[in-house]
Amino acid sequence: MTTDPACTDATPGTPSAAAPAAVTPEELPALRRRTSAVLIGSQILGGLGVPIAIALAPVLATEVSGSESMSGLAPTASVTGTALLSLPLAALMTRRGRRAGLVLAYLIGAFGGGLVVLGAALDSFPVLLLGMACFGAASSANLQARFAAADLAEPDHRARAISTVVWATTIGAVLGPNLAAPASRSFAGSSIPELAGPFLWAAAIFLLAALLVGVLLRPDPLLTARALAAPSEQRAEARSLRAGFAAVAASPRARLALVTVAVSHTAMVSIMVMTPVDLGHHGADLELVGLVISGHIAGMYAFSPVWGWLADRVGRFSVIGLSAGLIALAALLAGTAGPDHGRTAAGLFLLGLGWSAGLVSGSALLTDSVPQAARAAVQGLADLTSSACAGLGGAAAGLIVAQASYGWLNVIGASLLLPMAGLALFTARRHPVPKTRGGEPEDPAS
Repeated sequence: MTTDPACTDATPGTPSAAAPAAVTPEELPALRRRTSAVLIGSQILGGLGVPIAIALAPVLATEVSGSESMSGLAPTASVTGTALLSLPLAALMTRRGRRAGLVLAYLIGAFGGGLVVLGAALDSFPVLLLGMACFGAASSANLQARFAAADLAEPDHRARAISTVVWATTIGAVLGPNLAAPASRSFAGSSIPELAGPFLWAAAIFLLAALLVGVLLRPDPLLTARALAAPSEQRAEARSLRAGFAAVAASPRARLALVTVAVSHTAMVSIMVMTPVDLGHHGADLELVGLVISGHIAGMYAFSPVWGWLADRVGRFSVIGLSAGLIALAALLAGTAGPDHGRTAAGLFLLGLGWSAGLVSGSALLTDSVPQAARAAVQGLADLTSSACAGLGGAAAGLIVAQASYGWLNVIGASLLLPMAGLALFTARRHPVPKTRGGEPEDPAS
C-alpha cells in the first residue's frame, strides 16, 4: 500500500519521511501529467471564480461607501488578503504540502465571497472589505498553483510547466467577467444586492476547486519532490521561513526575480482596478467593461505558454525585458485613450501580456535560483511581496484618479518599471546564469 505523502510531515528521521519515495523516477512522467491535469482543473475553476467578481468590485465599493475615491479599496483589500495569507500558506505547505495549503486557501476565499454578500446586504463597507480580504485567498491559491507545477518539473522545462498552469486560468478568466452581468441579474428581486450576486457564485466555484484539489492532488508534488532531493536538502531547518529569507538575500538572481514579480504585478493591478471606473466616466456600460476586462485577462493568461517557451529557450532575463516593454506600451495606450474604448482595450490587453511575461519568467528564475528545500518559503515570500506592493498600488490608484486623472495613474505605473529594468541589466551583466548540468544551475544560491 502506498502512503500519501500529503498526509504527513515528511521530516527525515520519521517513518513518514520515506513515504514519498514510493514514487520512483520511472513513475515521475506519469505523476507530472496527473499533477498538471489536477492543477489545470483547479486553475480553470479559480480563474472563473476570481474575475467573475473582480470586475464589479470597484463599482460595488463605490455603491456601498458612497464615494468614488473609496472604489479602489475593495480590490486593494483583496490583494492585501492575498499578501497577508501568502506566508502562512507557505508555512503550511512547507509542513504539509501543496494540497493542504491550496484547499485551505480556496475555503477561505469561499468564506470571503459570502462576507462580501453580507456586507453589501447590510450596506456595511467594513464587512465588505473584510470579505474582499478573505476573497483574496483564492487568488493566493491560483498563484501558488504555478509553483506546484514546478515542483516535479525538469529544470530545463520549468518555465513551460509554470506557464501551462498559468494558461489554464484563461478558460475561466475570460468567461468570468462576461458572466458578471447575468450573475447579477440572477438575484434580481431577491434580498441579495445585484452587484454582490457574482460573489456568491464565486464562493460556490471555490468550494468546487477545494474539493478537486483535496481529492485528486495525490501524492503531493512538493513532498514528493522533497523526498527525491538530496539528503542535505531534506533537513527541516533548511525549509524554514528564515532559510527562505536567507536564500533570497544570498542570490542576486533571486532578488531580481522577486522585484520582477512584484513590480509587474503592482503596475498591472494599479492600472487595471481603475479601468472600469474610467470606462464608466466615458459612457461604457457593464457589458463593455466586461469585454475589456476579458481581453485584459486573455492577455494575462492565454499567451503564457509563449513566455514559458521563450524563458526556457532564450532566457529568463530576455523575457523580463519584454515584460517591462509591454507594460510601458500598455500604460501609454490606456493612459491616452480617453473616450476611445478600443484603445483602452488594446492597452489593457498589452498590460496583461506584460504581466504574464513577468510572472512566468520571474517565477522560473526564482525557482532556479534557490535550493529546493527553501523554495516553498521563498515562493511564499514572493507572493507576499508582490501582493503587498500591489495592495498599496491599488489603494493609491483610487486616490490618484480622484485627485489627478487616469492618465497620471498610467504614468506613475510605468515609472515603476525603471528600477526593475535597471536591476535586470545589472544582474544580467554581473550575475549571468551559470552553466548547467541537466538544466539545473550549478550554484542556485549564487
